[in-house]
Amino acid sequence: MSVLFSPIKLRGLTLKNRVVVSPMCQYSADDGVATDWHFTHINNLSLSGAAMFCIEATHVEAIGRITPGCLGLYSDAAEAALKQILTSVRKHSTTAIAMQLAHAGRKASSARPWDGGQLIPVAQGGWQTVAPSALPHKEGEAAPLALDAAGLKRIREAFVDSAKRAERIGIDAIELHGAHGYLLHQFLSPISNKRTDEYGGSLENRMRFPLEIYDAVRAAFPHDKPVGMRVSSTDWVEGGWDLAQTIEFSKALKARGVDWIDASSGGVSPLQKIPLGPGYQVQFAEAIKRETGLPTIAVGLITEGKQAEEIVASGKADMVALARGMLYDPRWGWHAAADVGGEVEAPPQYWRSQPSTQKALFGKTNFGAR
Repeated sequence: MSVLFSPIKLRGLTLKNRVVVSPMCQYSADDGVATDWHFTHINNLSLSGAAMFCIEATHVEAIGRITPGCLGLYSDAAEAALKQILTSVRKHSTTAIAMQLAHAGRKASSARPWDGGQLIPVAQGGWQTVAPSALPHKEGEAAPLALDAAGLKRIREAFVDSAKRAERIGIDAIELHGAHGYLLHQFLSPISNKRTDEYGGSLENRMRFPLEIYDAVRAAFPHDKPVGMRVSSTDWVEGGWDLAQTIEFSKALKARGVDWIDASSGGVSPLQKIPLGPGYQVQFAEAIKRETGLPTIAVGLITEGKQAEEIVASGKADMVALARGMLYDPRWGWHAAADVGGEVEAPPQYWRSQPSTQKALFGKTNFGAR
């Protein structure tokens, strides 16, 4: 019996297995509005065999987008476009659809990765960014504006508005983006947060704004639908955010009822030194789970079904999430289930693809002809 392909319950949402498609920026939106690319991308990966697909970082205001091509949910047009895509997904897939709500802070106004990924100056079509403190992400870049009380209020309200829009279009779960050097992580990390008010200095103060965002979103989203948080467990920089602080932050979120911690790392400083290797971030999910008892999602160079099975079966994490692996193999969940003795759902149009050696892979199927 595969643990990876056993169910898990998150509030009122029961996932049929422990495999998640990570949120992956596609840089293909039009003023935050999803396009035909998103229609194809989301419909395709909703058939991956994963129990939950998380829509890419979806920004709560226009200046919070990482790039001009990043997805948003701050307008009626953006809401309508995503609703149309979700309607299509629901016709053919029972995969839960989550959404990662985000604000890029000082890492906004960037060029798309294939255009170099660097800060776009205002004079060249970029925009003024905002952050906890007026510190640029990289030396030589234009500085962001430090958020004042009105700016903090505006962003809290934007998260709430996007959460309400997410509920209206039928999103099953929300993940708040508190990782990878984006705004909520910028508040947490002493590298990017040099404030001297109640939002800076001590760990309690640096956690304050991200916790306010969590509380506001949790109150705005239906109680029976889960809300999780993605964190960077360490900045990989001396004197930065680290695992011990992440555990304290996770405990504060647990007290507020958070449903999972998605344990990633890095992104707040170009000085980071990351020791890449298979499953290099699993240690963070394991430590957070051990110290808090919260459900955790392990991410980072998880590529093989047996590797994912071991992570979950050994109790290191409750779920695994894949990004690049899913892009490379959009039926990763099927292949992992075949490797570890699991069962996945597949649409009847694809039942004939079941290998002759895997007669139970898709459960009970019936396919006749005359």
